[in-house]
Amino acid sequence: MQSQQPHIIPIYTSRGDVGAYLTFPYLFNIQGEWIGWVTKDRLVYSVLGNYVGILTNDPRIIRRESDTERPKLKPPPHPGRLKAPPSVPLAPMMSDIVIGFTDVLLNDTGRLHTIDHGELMDDMD
Repeated sequence: MQSQQPHIIPIYTSRGDVGAYLTFPYLFNIQGEWIGWVTKDRLVYSVLGNYVGILTNDPRIIRRESDTERPKLKPPPHPGRLKAPPSVPLAPMMSDIVIGFTDVLLNDTGRLHTIDHGELMDDMD
């Protein structure tokens, strides 16, 4: 019996490039490595549980530039690697980002990193 392929949603940058993949609730980079997850309320968190931003309908991940830190959440279990699709649909027409917000996958990529890398990781002693 063949296992069913998860429904993969490409997440785009404002330039129209694929910046990540979503198989709800997990987010993966374009190499198929786990970089975060999305809540039912469309809030995006890193693999370490740090708030990253909001998933829009475009779909993009944006963040209010003045957003204060939110409490960390406990990450879901590690999902393993994703086999990225060989091709994806072209990006839809993107709406303008409201002043005061930024495209995370374009301008703030350090917030979404793999479990073993990232500038926001706690120091390991």
